[in-house]
Amino acid sequence: MERSILTDLLKWRKSKYRKPLILKGVRQVGKTWILKEFGKRYYENIAYFNFDENQEYQQFFETTKDVHRILQNLVFASGQIIHAEKTLIIFDEIQDCPNVINSLKYFCENASEFHVVCAGSLLGIALAKPSSFPVGKVDFMNINPMTFSEFLVANGDENLDRYLKSIETILPIPDAFYNPLYEKLKMYFVTGGMPESVKMWTEERNTEMMQSALLNIINAYERDFAKHPQTSEYPKISLIWKSIPSQLSRENKKFIYKVAKEGARAREYEDALQWLVDAQLVRKIYRSNAPGLPISAYDDLTAFKLYLVDVGLLRRLALLAPSAFSEGNRLFTEFKGALSENYVLQALQNQFEATPRYWSVLNPSYEVDFLIQRGNDIFPVEVKSEDNTTSVSLKKFKEKFKDKVNLRIRFSLDNLKLDDDLLNIPLFMADYADQIIGMALKQR
Repeated sequence: MERSILTDLLKWRKSKYRKPLILKGVRQVGKTWILKEFGKRYYENIAYFNFDENQEYQQFFETTKDVHRILQNLVFASGQIIHAEKTLIIFDEIQDCPNVINSLKYFCENASEFHVVCAGSLLGIALAKPSSFPVGKVDFMNINPMTFSEFLVANGDENLDRYLKSIETILPIPDAFYNPLYEKLKMYFVTGGMPESVKMWTEERNTEMMQSALLNIINAYERDFAKHPQTSEYPKISLIWKSIPSQLSRENKKFIYKVAKEGARAREYEDALQWLVDAQLVRKIYRSNAPGLPISAYDDLTAFKLYLVDVGLLRRLALLAPSAFSEGNRLFTEFKGALSENYVLQALQNQFEATPRYWSVLNPSYEVDFLIQRGNDIFPVEVKSEDNTTSVSLKKFKEKFKDKVNLRIRFSLDNLKLDDDLLNIPLFMADYADQIIGMALKQR
């Protein structure tokens, strides 16, 4: 599978300011595979060390801070060969190895000629713990589930991916491209972007195997809940996790603790929720009071929405059968368009540095699904998956913040078009939102 992160890894390899790299990402998103693939393509050889399979290797980091001595011991113990500049050194499953993480400081300061990359399950949890960490001595990179564009390539639809990349003006997409892209997007909503699930569909064309792959991933995540240091948090984490489809099925998708458990209070469940956020299993989107800069300055910390890391996992957790794939646009409208919102959020997070927010008011009720910061501009974003694409909330947002809104964005099943200050982007083009917004601003 072609992953766009390979381009970022290659930039890291060529950078004269390169530091040891920590690759973060949710379990089973393909961290180990991508690092090994990167090593195969751009290095003479790989030296791979898994600290879960070979726990005795951790001892080499406990007795000395001399990285040359550490590498010598690893070479002797494993029989692998390490050459400066020519070998990619992979430290895997480092989440329970604080000495290995701390040693990255000395690789940076005393052995920069060695190319070191690290990964691990629940690494976000480990890094969130108060411990000795080599601040400023490591590079970070995130790997997310496969995008729709990556799914197209994996599915053998490189022609559709090339077409999307070639678009330079805002004009309607011809039916010869629109219709197959619409159908492929429905497939993506079913499989999601977890590599194992995508593989079961693109290579085997087997729905049962794809369903099983997603269930196995969910079960693995739920087993991880028990690894929380306080066993009392396990049931709380599980309740929040399983409540997310119910939370997103409501008209007002603001997260409510009582949906997870009757009588639940924020102070009792906030640690469990933070565990899910640190583990990168859920995305926490705060309500914003106004479209100002920086976007975080206007957060209402008492109101937020939760989405899953992957749209396919959300569909599977919600027990929505793949048969919905063949039922018109049902996948897009199911439980109040939650799948469409989750998908769009994934695409936006891959393109914009600041985490999106959302905006809402009560009496009367209006809600803009997302606010995104692009450069020094804030844009309101609405996700529409039903036939009625009247953007009442976007209109209200413009009325309230007239001087701050020069472009409104709507993702829907309508074709690509710019109507005054309202930009409609077909859902299957969400991966190119940044590029299309730039075209719209130039065109206006």
